[in-house]
Amino acid sequence: MGSASRRIAGRPAVLAAVAALVLGVSLLWPWSSGAAPSSPVTGNATHFDALGAPYGGCGLPQEVLDAPDFVALNVYNTPGDYSFYPRPLPPSQAAKIGLWDNGRNCGRFVQVTIGDYCTGVNDGAPGQPFCRNGSWVSDSYAGAQLTMVVADSCGDANAWCRDDPGHLDLSTASLNRFVKNGVPVGDMNPAHWNNRRISWSYVAPPNYTGDLKLGFLQGSQRYWTAVAVSHLPNGVHGVEYLGADGTWQQAQPDSDMGQAFLIGPTATAGTAYAIRVRDASDALVNGGRVYRFSLPDQCLSGCAAAYTGTAYTTEPGTPTPTSTPTTTPTTPTTTTSPTTPTTTTSTPAGVSCTVTAAVTTTWSGGHQLEFTVRNTGSAALTGWTTTFTFAGSQQLINTWNAVPAQTGHQVRAANQTYNGTLAAGATTTWGATVSGDPHPLEGLACTAR
Repeated sequence: MGSASRRIAGRPAVLAAVAALVLGVSLLWPWSSGAAPSSPVTGNATHFDALGAPYGGCGLPQEVLDAPDFVALNVYNTPGDYSFYPRPLPPSQAAKIGLWDNGRNCGRFVQVTIGDYCTGVNDGAPGQPFCRNGSWVSDSYAGAQLTMVVADSCGDANAWCRDDPGHLDLSTASLNRFVKNGVPVGDMNPAHWNNRRISWSYVAPPNYTGDLKLGFLQGSQRYWTAVAVSHLPNGVHGVEYLGADGTWQQAQPDSDMGQAFLIGPTATAGTAYAIRVRDASDALVNGGRVYRFSLPDQCLSGCAAAYTGTAYTTEPGTPTPTSTPTTTPTTPTTTTSPTTPTTTTSTPAGVSCTVTAAVTTTWSGGHQLEFTVRNTGSAALTGWTTTFTFAGSQQLINTWNAVPAQTGHQVRAANQTYNGTLAAGATTTWGATVSGDPHPLEGLACTAR
């Protein structure tokens, strides 16, 4: 007895609808993050037949996936609440974000281990316990394993997708490919399934070789370009594109389809692109390798196919500098708020920056931070990135003048397009409201480019 969860993962085919989608994404970026477990997760598993048309929740057609075995993660973490919420969930609703993490865990691989069988009713009915009128028992299928890729999202209004934070929705065809003692189980589904307990954890892609795969999504053209990034060594948490002004820009996600991003050309109204990719740890993939490619002729008036793969050339990236602490203290904006010491990061040609942070306002359950970025080098900056680690369980709620991403305790915030260029000695600020009590930030650093 299986539960096939369905997700609406299709996207607009006409540019008017696409324009509305882009506007909605712009208002909701950046994604909140933090749903990245570091230890095995336990939960229950259901199954579903196939990805949606034309895409699964990660923005890829099923035939483009890196593996035939795939899973969906929970969009929401709302036990007992089966209401619809807009996607992606904004930072103000961070507590409702499930392990799907607004798409940020797309493209990662998980190793799934089969657990106990339910002898009762295990139908995921809203407001009802799992395995009603029965018990969980171990049988000969327990311990079977399979490595699967995250390709879809489970946002249905049932107990599986809402009440069980560790729930996985598995591809139906994969169930009998689970392996125990070196042999596929063969007949677990349907007679021995009944929606089982499972445990799972993130793992490296099996036997990974080669490089990234890139493809344009349906409707992409000169003035609206969506690219999907796949064959990832460690997932994807962001794409940066080289803009017409010669600076690296943060790409917006295409809704919460976590492997699809909206990019711009290297020349105004052009059709040539250059991108670099950040993985699930927010590190630049392949040392910041730059991928250059062009819009194919058949897409000049809009790609008709769901996915149009593209060839690319590569060039080495500039390694991300390592931060070096200084002893320069910050100057608080209030006399009662804790401040955080700054660190400095330098690149060649006299390019460097510092960042200081101060708490400007506090209230019960939250506070406001202000960051000051200063160009301390002899040359102008074309962009900057600040990084730090929260000392506790604090979460970003709202931000301004920066494009941040939070993974667990770690935060990375890049400049907006309008405040990335700083003359020598110039400063700019960005701010954030944060849940939780204020504590000194750890490892506060600024990287200039």
